[in-house]
Amino acid sequence: MKLLTHNMLKSHMKGVTNGFPLILKATEVKTVEHDYNPTFIQRMLSKIEYPALLQAAKAIGHGEDLPDSLVEDYENNDDFLKNVHHALLEVDVIEGFLECPETGRQFPIKRGIPNMLLNEDEV
Repeated sequence: MKLLTHNMLKSHMKGVTNGFPLILKATEVKTVEHDYNPTFIQRMLSKIEYPALLQAAKAIGHGEDLPDSLVEDYENNDDFLKNVHHALLEVDVIEGFLECPETGRQFPIKRGIPNMLLNEDEV
């Protein structure tokens, strides 16, 4: 699971009012090189929650090159865009789980795929 995917997921359990961002706990992480496309990263930065990306990247040991907040004029900051590219697209969580910040319910990640299915009593 890429951190881009993590940034788009939230808990939809019954009674949960704040299921975002999910807490990421990884037991296996791989880094896979991908082509750098600055235009794509620029567009994604306007759609994602940067603090959630930073929190997830730090939780799995890949946040050291990301600043604590979105930099001004990031469209023209190639170093920043490359660091965000790495975090969003090159870091793959293979095994672990996502945890609802409100209930503590854990959703497993197996072979890079998060399972967000709920039980009948959770819907």
